Amino acid sequence: MELRQLRYFVTVVDEGGFTRAAERLHLTQPGLSAQIRQLERELGQRLLDRGARTVTPTEVGLAVLDHARAALAATDRITATVQEFTGLLRGHVRLGVISGAATEEFDIARVLAEFHHDHPRVGISLTEDTAENMLDALDRDDLDIALVGLTGAPPRPGIEVDVILETPLVAAVARDAPGPADTITLAALADRRLSCLPRGTGLRGIFERTCAAAGFTPNVTFEAAAPALLLRLAASGLGTAVVPALGDAVPADIRVLTIVEPRITGRLALAWRADRSGRPAANVLLGQLRIALGGHTGLSAMP
Repeated sequence: MELRQLRYFVTVVDEGGFTRAAERLHLTQPGLSAQIRQLERELGQRLLDRGARTVTPTEVGLAVLDHARAALAATDRITATVQEFTGLLRGHVRLGVISGAATEEFDIARVLAEFHHDHPRVGISLTEDTAENMLDALDRDDLDIALVGLTGAPPRPGIEVDVILETPLVAAVARDAPGPADTITLAALADRRLSCLPRGTGLRGIFERTCAAAGFTPNVTFEAAAPALLLRLAASGLGTAVVPALGDAVPADIRVLTIVEPRITGRLALAWRADRSGRPAANVLLGQLRIALGGHTGLSAMP
């Protein structure tokens, strides 16, 4: 018995006949039929009922079918594992990132360049979008991996995440603006004009959920994907910007207020489909991203 004979048998069952199976396998129909008969002779049992129009598995064939599929799946997994360790990975990996994530601190370009150097036969695509859109893409299997800001929504079935960064949200105002010097309560933001990241981003989602729990809807009058633009709006006197903590990169014309009661924390995470079988290239890139991006304590722009 040979693995190729088991593959031929499974294909005939899947296609419901020898003609379509032979086309799919790029074999002649007589040659395929001969291989199946040889397999039946070796097993001592007839596996297929050959009708005039369709071919169906016999009772023995049905019993053999699950084992044949399992044997072929195991072979594929062995091949994929060997390819991972020999640098012969093939395929295509689809990565999504949030706006502002590709910084010097989060050097995604360098990670992709190293991955391409190690596995030149693997295609790589990169897209930039909001967290919600990329999680939807993971659900549809349009992405393999995504770097997202978590919105505070319940976990999605079939999606796993690894939080690589937590950062507080702060309120930024013009340095000469009247008001508190270093902290502001969430309730005090209810009556302010706010500048914020767009809907669908992780920080916007967690901010709106926290406001809803406090009993109000924030008055967001300006939206921008770049926190730097939100800061310029605030510096110009156009309300209060809600942005990730700035660390040491505070512009001279800005005063940063820590949001308290409650404090709000944004989380940046790698997300991927829980079912990673048959995705050796995506698994390797995910591992490299987790190593390269893990352990950070701050990010100046985390949508």
